[in-house]
Formats: sequence, C-alpha cells, structure tokens
Amino acid sequence: MATTTDPSGGTRADLSQDVVPVRHPWRWVGTAAVAVLAAMFVHMLATNDAFQWGFMVDNMFRPPVLAGVRTSLLLTVLAMLVGVSLGVVLAVMRLSPSPVVSGAAWAYTWFFRAVPRIVLAILFGNLGILYAEFRVGFPFDQQLLRLLGLDADLTLFGVDARTIGAGFVAGLLALALSEAAYMAEIVRAGISSIDPGQTEAAHALGMSRLLTLRRIVLPQAMRVIVPPTGNETIAMLKDTALVAFVPVTNELFFQLQAVGNRTFQIFPMLVAACLWYLAMTSVLMVGQYFVERRFSRGTRVSGPASVPVGGSESA
Repeated sequence: MATTTDPSGGTRADLSQDVVPVRHPWRWVGTAAVAVLAAMFVHMLATNDAFQWGFMVDNMFRPPVLAGVRTSLLLTVLAMLVGVSLGVVLAVMRLSPSPVVSGAAWAYTWFFRAVPRIVLAILFGNLGILYAEFRVGFPFDQQLLRLLGLDADLTLFGVDARTIGAGFVAGLLALALSEAAYMAEIVRAGISSIDPGQTEAAHALGMSRLLTLRRIVLPQAMRVIVPPTGNETIAMLKDTALVAFVPVTNELFFQLQAVGNRTFQIFPMLVAACLWYLAMTSVLMVGQYFVERRFSRGTRVSGPASVPVGGSESA
C-alpha cells in the first residue's frame, strides 16, 4: 500500500491503486436469461402458424373494425368527461360539512365501486323492465294530482326506456357512472392534500368556498389528480370492451370477435384485439407523460444546491 505526505507533515494511505470495481456476475446471468427468453418469444411469434399473421393483417383494418376503433375512443372520451365532471361534484359533496350531503356522496361511491362494470352495463341495458318511460318532474306529482282530482301532467321531460337501454347509451352510463365513483376518491385525495391553511387564508380575504376551490385548491391539487386520472383513462379505454356484452355491435372487440367467429379463426382475432389496444393505450401513455410534466412544473429542483441566505460554504 503506497503512502503520501499531507501538507501538515503527516502521512496518509494512498488507496487509489487498490480500488477494485465491484463484480456483478448475477447481473450478467440475469441479462443472458432475459435475452434468451426474449429470443424464444420472438421465434415463437415468427414460426407458430396459429397466429396467421397474413389473415390477421387483412382483417384487422377492415372498415367495420375501424368503425369499432372510433366507437371505443368515443366511449372513452364521453365516459371520462362525464366521470370526471361528476367525480368533482361528488368529491366536493364528500367534503361537505352536511352529513346528509356527505352521506349521499359516500353511498354513491360505495355502490358504484362495489358493482362490476359489466354487471352495470347489463343492468342499464334492462332498465325497461322497471318503467316504459323515465320522467323528470316534481316529486310524487302523479299521486298528488290523483288526490286532488286533477287531470294534468307536470312532467318536465321524459325519456323512453328503450333509448336508455340501447347498447351504446347503456354502456356509456355504466362506464361513466362507475368512473365517477373512482374519480370522486381521486379528486377528494387531491383536495385533501392541500394545506387547509390556504383555504382559511382565502376565506379571510373574503373569497367564497366555490371561488377558493376553483382558484386556489384545484389548481394545486391537479399535481395529485392528474397521474391517477391518466391511469383511469387508460383503464377506461380497455373497459370499453365490456360493452360488447350489452351488446354494442359497432365496438372494436365485438367486431374482431365477430370476424373470428365467422371465419373460425378466433385466436388471430384475439391477438389483433391485443395489438389494437396496445397501440391505443400507448398513445394515451405518451399523452399522459406530457400532461404530467405540464402540471409538475415548478416542483422539481434542478441544478446545484444553492447556499441558504445568511449561511456560508465550508472550506
């Protein structure tokens, strides 16, 4: 071991020649194993005739399938718009000091988080069993009019049950109302993450509760809300395949399944469905990355650490 003389006249060990890089033999073993498994997987894709790549490519871009892609994307956008909007309202209700309002929001989230979406879709598709028409008007108006002996109709508007039970509408309601329950919890968590002192300061300045929520709380809570909302959007795109059981005949999975059943080539069409969903979710993931980066501006520390005011660097 070599020694050197320091400025004070003493000696200290020079360990520069004794440094040995750390060996990682298992890292190389793991890398080789993963490479072999990946090569085996690629070889299976290229040599197994069950995939029927030519048949798959010929059928996965036909007009009915492309129409199914548009329907899946439309369902995703509409369901997320309704789900996010209603979720914000439910989150504010959950945080309300009124036990009745808070309890109603809790009951909503409890029910729609507990029931599977495919069950909800089939349930909404059979709402015609309850009523032939759904009306919006004054509570108990028909009963009161009968008691008073009046022949009148106080209905504001009505919707035919067959319209609500139609495949697209039933699937949209199931996805959107279920998503609202999940978004309510996400938004509630984002709002709760903000220091309550900011809300108190805003109220001290005379700002209303709604204005405080819109101008101060929600903009800061977006850093917490956006990442799980992106995940929910990706999950929603995948869950649109559930409406094929309502059924929604112009949906992507329904169309690919129909091609497979008609040609007795079920497995290639299932692989085609995987490829379509992979492509669409990949685009959403890229969009989620840029949205998250947009809302996380100002929260990352970059560059060398600066010296605090009044402090000094050590020699």
